[in-house]
Amino acid sequence: MKKLIAIDLDGTTLNAQSLISETTEQTLKKAMNQGHYVSIVTGRPYRMSHQFYRQLGLTTPMVNFNGALVHIPEKNWADEKETGIHRDLVFDILAQKQALNLDFVAAENKETFFIDSFDHFDSAFFASDATPHNLLTAKNLLTDPTSMMVRTSQDQAKLVSDSLMKQYGDYVDVRTWGGPTPILEIVSKGIQKAKGVEQVSNFLNIKRSDIIAFGDEHNDEEMLDYVGWGVAMQNATEKIKSVANDVTDKSNDENGLAEYLTRYLELDK
Repeated sequence: MKKLIAIDLDGTTLNAQSLISETTEQTLKKAMNQGHYVSIVTGRPYRMSHQFYRQLGLTTPMVNFNGALVHIPEKNWADEKETGIHRDLVFDILAQKQALNLDFVAAENKETFFIDSFDHFDSAFFASDATPHNLLTAKNLLTDPTSMMVRTSQDQAKLVSDSLMKQYGDYVDVRTWGGPTPILEIVSKGIQKAKGVEQVSNFLNIKRSDIIAFGDEHNDEEMLDYVGWGVAMQNATEKIKSVANDVTDKSNDENGLAEYLTRYLELDK
């Protein structure tokens, strides 16, 4: 029976070096060679995840920004869906940068990004160089962005998230990235990975009961709950482990996904 394998990136498919190991790559390719589908479902923007799509040789739809963008990379797809947030909200949050103790405020869409200052800009993190056109100004940001991204400190992340939800909770949801960086992502209200996975599975004609998903952070909660078989990584939060059907024996840095998938799909037989 064909399965759709929905994979989160940070803290799940990627190791501590933010790479897909050779073992994980070969396992996912073996699954595809046996007729299963693999789809990346991530909070990352496309420009920071396209390299993994290409590494795995995928042709399936991809979910970025926690579900705010569902697309088939480098193709015109009639079912492509991009859900934005109002640009006025971006500048409202930017005005609170100091009060919220934010390192930076960024707005993103499928093609590019805008950041309020280059003081904390890291070309490796943003997977791109920056020019004055990337500055977050009213002159540069002319349309509603797909997502916002703010960075704070680990100890301030919950306070910032709570403040943003108190102010804008009727319009947006605030999600935490997986991995060590205290990044908060702000997307349109109701956006979640589960809805992106549902769109992908409908396109591929895969029943909900035949979807297996892997995740580690709270932005994976609805996805793991929605699919037929949700798997939390050994390094996942306790909340995610509690909603999953199962937990890997090993962490993301020990090829936990690959080991579990090999056993679950009997790839060695």
